[in-house]
Amino acid sequence: MSRKLAVFLVILGVFMIFEWVNLGFNLAAGHPTSFYVVHGILIAVNVILGIVLGVIGVRGLLRRGRAG
Repeated sequence: MSRKLAVFLVILGVFMIFEWVNLGFNLAAGHPTSFYVVHGILIAVNVILGIVLGVIGVRGLLRRGRAG
């Protein structure tokens, strides 16, 4: 994996986590329960994907550092 790709994955993972957690805090009150269930699932899945992308990127950077 190239260094650029690894850095991109780390940045993308951090951005996804920040963006979706921020959305979770900004959800307005007054919606039906199903709205919060759906958005909660979306937030959870995207935070997990952000973590996975970040871990892949960090592992790529570490592997690249040991090989170079």
